[in-house]
Amino acid sequence: MAKITYIEFGGKEHVVDVPNGLTVMEGARDNGIPGIEADCGGACACSTCHVYVAADWVEKLPAKDAMEQDMLDFAWNPDPVRSRLTCQLKVTPALDGLVVQMPEKQI
Repeated sequence: MAKITYIEFGGKEHVVDVPNGLTVMEGARDNGIPGIEADCGGACACSTCHVYVAADWVEKLPAKDAMEQDMLDFAWNPDPVRSRLTCQLKVTPALDGLVVQMPEKQI
């Protein structure tokens, strides 16, 4: 289990325990956290689970694959370094303490 902090665009924080094996997107969905829509259900076929990861986490996460990189082109105001799709981030103990911030809106 990993403790993940989700920060809404307006600054409200949600700190939740997400079981290993789920994705960061599923953790938000299962805990009713607003700002991550996940229209495709986690199939990496949309960009509505886009977040900005905290700068100190960028290098700790697995690299983006080509499909995630392509989908980020459709996200709202993507950051070339910090933007990630939460459906592509599998929760492991190594993600304990991860902080993600939602963009102003999802497209």
